[in-house]
Amino acid sequence: MPALINARGCAKRRRGGNTVAKRILSRQELLERREELIAAHKKQTPRNAKTRVLTKKERKVLGIGRDEGRASLRHLRMNAFKVNALIRNVVGKPLEEAYAILQYTPHGAAQPLTKLLKSAEANAVNNNGMSPETLYVAELYAMQGPTLKRIRPRARGQANLIRKRTCHVDVVLKERVEEV
Repeated sequence: MPALINARGCAKRRRGGNTVAKRILSRQELLERREELIAAHKKQTPRNAKTRVLTKKERKVLGIGRDEGRASLRHLRMNAFKVNALIRNVVGKPLEEAYAILQYTPHGAAQPLTKLLKSAEANAVNNNGMSPETLYVAELYAMQGPTLKRIRPRARGQANLIRKRTCHVDVVLKERVEEV
């Protein structure tokens, strides 16, 4: 959706017939209002009074999301319900312990989840400079993806529907703060 910039420097986007105006901030303005924007971003609000969502550029300048490693896996050919059964054993564990659990669990989703954790670890270490020894699995969840529909021929020209379910898996790794 292209943004239209008006004379005051506000970006306008069309959403459902309404035009929503949004002010585009320069890098200097972002740095000057850093604390205010971060506080507004983290503030809990009711659904009817949502705060403005930060753009990718604003998140990068303000440093939001630099304390975590993220990775996602799309269209995994397994049912989300079955993947979530394995995920429950891993959430909240240190990264090395999560690898050990997945390595010795006889489940079809163990290998893709191990690869996903390795990708998130690489993102955390390379992009954000985090230490791999202090990482733990903060969030890991599987959501239902698109369902592939196939046909199984039956007697007398009939057919049954086969649903091949897929899921999307997201992981967030964070550093565990050691209390002294």
